Amino acid sequence: MRRKILLVVLAVAAVLGAQTPAKKAAAKKSAAPAAPAEKSGLNKQHLEAYLRHMFLWNPQIKVEIGDFTPSPVRGLMQTSVRASFGPASEQTTFYVSSDGKHILNGTMHEAAANPFQNEIGKITTSLQPSFGAPGAQVTLVAFSDFQCPHCRDEAKELRENVTKAYPTQVRFYFKDFPLSNHDWAKPAALAGRCVFRQNPLVFWDYHDWVFDKQGEITAANFREKLGAFVKGKEIDPLQLNQCLDRKETEAEVDKSIAEAQSLRVNSTPTLFLNGRRLGRIPWPTLKQYIDFEIDYQKTAKNAGEQECCEVRLPTPFSGQK
Repeated sequence: MRRKILLVVLAVAAVLGAQTPAKKAAAKKSAAPAAPAEKSGLNKQHLEAYLRHMFLWNPQIKVEIGDFTPSPVRGLMQTSVRASFGPASEQTTFYVSSDGKHILNGTMHEAAANPFQNEIGKITTSLQPSFGAPGAQVTLVAFSDFQCPHCRDEAKELRENVTKAYPTQVRFYFKDFPLSNHDWAKPAALAGRCVFRQNPLVFWDYHDWVFDKQGEITAANFREKLGAFVKGKEIDPLQLNQCLDRKETEAEVDKSIAEAQSLRVNSTPTLFLNGRRLGRIPWPTLKQYIDFEIDYQKTAKNAGEQECCEVRLPTPFSGQK
């Protein structure tokens, strides 16, 4: 049997050896490996491999590289890189020299502008739930999740202290960033937006109620408990239920989520103090940061509320048309 197999192998080898030089060359050419990707920062394939090596991103992490566009600095191109794994994601801007030879990983600032101007420009505050002084020197924006225990603790501190400590200097805004691994966080965010549409003032009652009852709420009982909450409030229950059934506010919540992602928010709560990104920090420390910013804005005047007046949505209870 071994002899037969050996004879077959030799016969095949003989046939291959008998190929003409032209056929051999053709076979060699077809078997040649593909040319390696150009080693340029402006080559997406090479840039992805480069970044995977730099950050130890394994194949399970999805990497999306945007188109290269001119940056504010002559000679540098820029691109947005998004890395994601399940619900976790991170988006970063990278700069590449126009010849593709150098890759810059960092944040670019305009010397004459606020160092957090890019973040300020990405944060939408118009017609968002807010409290505090209109036209304040400092805006404090929280991206929060109603099902997050740390968000609950921070929300309580902010509600108790901001207006008391800064009656005219700080304006606070609440932004939705429900995490995908929380089963009732997004329904709660949609409901909050539905309440805000009807009556912006009742939103804060809702905000405090959800965080206070966080330990009792489940995905199964959320609508039942919401129904009990709105009793006695200046909210039309039928209109609220219709809003929830039709998911009328989902686009608003999704827009807030996309905004958070563009700001590289990947955990809750995340605060922005006049554009400066802050994690969960205790009130005494946050107060020091606010005091510093208030003092800085006395001369800088390059952040804070851009509008002079408060804008509220018309509601059936406000008498507005």
